[in-house]
Amino acid sequence: MVDSETIDAEFSEKEETIEDKINEEKENFDEQAEEPKDKFAEHKEKFEEHKEKSKNIADNVLNDFYKSIDEFKESIKNMQKSADQKYSDYKKSTVQTLDVDLIETKDIYYIKAAVPGVEKDDVLIEAGDNDITIETTFKPYIEEFEEEDEAEVIVAAIKSGRCVKTIRFENSIDIKNITAKFANGIVLITIPKLIIPKHKVNVE
Repeated sequence: MVDSETIDAEFSEKEETIEDKINEEKENFDEQAEEPKDKFAEHKEKFEEHKEKSKNIADNVLNDFYKSIDEFKESIKNMQKSADQKYSDYKKSTVQTLDVDLIETKDIYYIKAAVPGVEKDDVLIEAGDNDITIETTFKPYIEEFEEEDEAEVIVAAIKSGRCVKTIRFENSIDIKNITAKFANGIVLITIPKLIIPKHKVNVE
């Protein structure tokens, strides 16, 4: 017959065994529960690293893109400067024509020549038997600036350099009676036609 003390001892022993198994299962459960958290944290960390790398790559690509645009703009600007300089040199070495209006009446030719920005003494007019030549020189606008201004030409569309206009007439002209007036950058030239009287020739 088993006494009560033995039963109590065995019960206590089994109770401790059950409690140990419960604690063991609890620990296993806690470990398994922590494992997804660790994996999530690991994946999150890798994602953040990948995100940061992608951001750096995107920033580098964007910076390179803007740098390329700036270099392209600078290249275009240098090309424009070079073209303007060549055009300016060409105008200086090439004789250009003046802008004129020509009107004819029965007895007179009228010429209106545009010479903006020049002085009266800088306009030269020469006449031949049946032609007239007007000549002047336009100074480039850039020459109005001092060297310390560090000015540069962006657009040079206004005529500059030596300009000559020769007009030939169907009729001979009266050179001695040609007149010219200068005002506000305009030269008005009045050119009478040379009227040669007809002479009757007697036949003997």
